[in-house]
Amino acid sequence: MPRRRWTGPLLLALLLTVLAPLPAAARQPAEAPSATPAPTAAAVPLPSLSATTTQVASGLRRPTAVVAPDDGTDRLFITEKPGRVRVYHPDTGLAATPLLDITSAVDESGNERGLLGLAIPADFATSQDLYLAYTALPDGAVTLARYRLDESRLEPLLSQPHAEFSNHNGGQLAFGPDGDLYWSIGDGGGAADPLRAPQRLDTLLGKILRVDVSRACDPLPYCVPADNPFVDTPGARPEIWHYGLRNPWRFSFDSVDGSMWIGDVGQGRWEEVDHIARGRGGLNLGWSCYEGLEKFDGGDCKAGETYTPPVFTYSPYTGGCSVIGGHVYRGQRYADLVGGTYIATDYCSSTVWALRPDGHGGYEQAEIGETPTQVTAIGTTADGEFYVVNDLPGGLHRVSFAQEAPTCRVDRTVETWGTGTKVELTVTNTGGTALNGWTLKFPLALGQTVVSDWNTDLTQLSNTVTATNASYNAAVAAGASFTIGYVAGHTGDASPPPRFTLNGDACAVGR
Repeated sequence: MPRRRWTGPLLLALLLTVLAPLPAAARQPAEAPSATPAPTAAAVPLPSLSATTTQVASGLRRPTAVVAPDDGTDRLFITEKPGRVRVYHPDTGLAATPLLDITSAVDESGNERGLLGLAIPADFATSQDLYLAYTALPDGAVTLARYRLDESRLEPLLSQPHAEFSNHNGGQLAFGPDGDLYWSIGDGGGAADPLRAPQRLDTLLGKILRVDVSRACDPLPYCVPADNPFVDTPGARPEIWHYGLRNPWRFSFDSVDGSMWIGDVGQGRWEEVDHIARGRGGLNLGWSCYEGLEKFDGGDCKAGETYTPPVFTYSPYTGGCSVIGGHVYRGQRYADLVGGTYIATDYCSSTVWALRPDGHGGYEQAEIGETPTQVTAIGTTADGEFYVVNDLPGGLHRVSFAQEAPTCRVDRTVETWGTGTKVELTVTNTGGTALNGWTLKFPLALGQTVVSDWNTDLTQLSNTVTATNASYNAAVAAGASFTIGYVAGHTGDASPPPRFTLNGDACAVGR
């Protein structure tokens, strides 16, 4: 399960108090963007989107994944941490009898062990095969297995020892556009990469794997695709597709362009999302040399390595703690709103993140709502509509999207020189209600540090800025504007803030 770094609101507040402001220099991308974005179907600006959820089922015991068979039944399969798979149908609700029960094989000790992932092959309607990722008894080894529903038989296929620590098991399974099965495994657990596994190729820890489960290659019960990137590398595990990951709890493939989106849970400063073009294997995603875009203090850096940077990061100063990677929306119901948009959330903050290629090599980004508390997975129906499951109290929720006119707009004026930048922000209340007090939140580029500000009371924690009203500009009538500004030092990236929220609502971004 996603790593829970804090056990409660009090501890979270304490941690956010003691973490020092982030002073690090940014990592410069060592190569071109890792994915060529597909054209988007939606032209609605991201800040105009609103994501909401409706609970449709309860009574799940710590659900970890939700997947749909493409067999014409409209069912959803939901994994539960102790080792069961439950079935939900929109007409009849959550079935009382599990589809399968492997609790006798599953080690669910600790917060993050258990039945973690499920993948359904394209031939499921005839084969009745499922693929499961779980931590196995007696020692918590992360395990990939085939389950034959027609025989109620569990067949372990591949296992990686994971006994030192109970956390960072990964657990996502998904069939790629090539028909092969991909599986994520965390770095082995503990804090600050004690096993030094992600940068090693002789272990499956801290990796995404790619295997062909449609056939066997003796003595293996699966085959390693011949074009896997390390099949000819001495000492390397040939199953490895990507390496340098910490806890890639959830990844997915875009059904249109085949690209891979990965949500990799961070150590304590950065959560990250990676986007990688179809067919590109062998990439080093950085951990533990880097956490997000920042060089990780005491990390495992190798001379001459090329690291692929994430396309999106956020810090725990947003209230987040564990990124929950989602999917690119390719359904029909909301195609005109969010078609081609990647949706993710966070286990602690419940923020819904929307990312979309901007056509210039970057990504639009916005906060477009909140999920229920402690979401562990985002899944889709066979038709591409979204559902989420949440850990406690254990529910299933349908996701809806709508368009709402932003209640604010921010126009930016930027002046840069040497290692400094001056930014003025003109904020317009575009809503129909006057403001009596306001809070504007926005991120800075990595390496920017505010040295002075005006017309606001500004606080910077990590790269997250909270600007509140001064006594003389707290009242803002509908249609009126106010201007604030700041001067910041930078270490090379002088770009202005890419997104804003005013009193919690996403703002349109002007010039």
